Amino acid sequence: MATASKSRSAAQRQYEPYLEAVWGLSNHWYPAAFSHEVPDRVVTGVMICGHEIALRRARGKVYALADRCAHRGVRISKKSMCLTDEHLTCWYHGFTYGLEDGVLKTILASPDDAQIGRLRIRTYPVEEHNGIIYVFVGDPDYRPIPPLASDLPIRITDDPNPVGHPLDEQVYVRGIRRTCVGNWRLGMENGFDSGHFLIHYDTQFIVATDRALALGWQTTGPDAIRTIDEPDGPKGLMSMFKSGQFRIIRESAPLGIKVYGKNRHYARTSIYLPCVVMVENWPINGWAQYEWQVPIDDYRHEYWEVLVGPGATEEQIKEADFKYANFFEPLGLWNFNDPDVFARAALQEPYGVSEGWEREQLCAFDGALISWRKLVSRHHRGIVERPRWAGPPAG
Repeated sequence: MATASKSRSAAQRQYEPYLEAVWGLSNHWYPAAFSHEVPDRVVTGVMICGHEIALRRARGKVYALADRCAHRGVRISKKSMCLTDEHLTCWYHGFTYGLEDGVLKTILASPDDAQIGRLRIRTYPVEEHNGIIYVFVGDPDYRPIPPLASDLPIRITDDPNPVGHPLDEQVYVRGIRRTCVGNWRLGMENGFDSGHFLIHYDTQFIVATDRALALGWQTTGPDAIRTIDEPDGPKGLMSMFKSGQFRIIRESAPLGIKVYGKNRHYARTSIYLPCVVMVENWPINGWAQYEWQVPIDDYRHEYWEVLVGPGATEEQIKEADFKYANFFEPLGLWNFNDPDVFARAALQEPYGVSEGWEREQLCAFDGALISWRKLVSRHHRGIVERPRWAGPPAG
């Protein structure tokens, strides 16, 4: 994918950093894996913003190190070799690194080698909460490391029955992740696109629940979108649907199409740096869906679809398991969100080179996306540079 073009319009220059963030935003926290994907004595490889990362659990704690052996560059995660609780050993020649510092501690076939204690591979900060492993990805010397909460949605306090948060205690957290074609920015814009609901119009989820999902909406006042800019905290945008400053589109006479569902459903959407969308009261009241579009490289992202709901008692957990297995995952995550995956892949074709960004002809309901692009450009902590192994950009 091409980087920023030499000729940008005046509007595009206001969000030039966003257009340059092909590989993602640097110095931010990203979900890397579900906890169950990193069992003890197994090395799990992931790629985030072009960073190849090996995850390894020892004595209950997860460590993240560069997934390339300093010796000859093979991916350490290709074959798990966990010989002690203090080390990560490359399966090829036995180069063994400390989990805490990434320093080469020994070489199986050369225990007195001069490289021991001198070579090292990079380590990454890790946090684990409610079944999700997060990794801080960015510059090796970036300090101070911001708190994880600063890269997650705000906790909801303006609702009589606020939905749960991924860092809350006694909540039920479960979901899926899947690799999708499409740059991460296309995934993010899809999630906050007020005109894209047509692609969900005929999904089984909407028909089965008789939801009156709008075909689209437009803002009609300055208070329709709230900017979230907490000091040392989350940065994002929130659609304030209860403000009354929205025009809801439910039918089109020229096209002979209308919303058939009878159940009106309040589900507020917000979007945050680096790459997460939150939908309150979704797929049902009292729950929230969190969607991360984690950059993998310049044309793929890892699409995280995570539901958070009540989980304080055994009875609530039992009920949540039942609903998740029989309704939330098959219809709420796969069926409802499959059209989003399809749409992002279709967008990658024109936006995979600079032409899509240069030639787009945005309309009235795209104002929210422009606000998002400007927000990212103001508040990002860095732009990921194209890795040298990726070769020259296309376009």
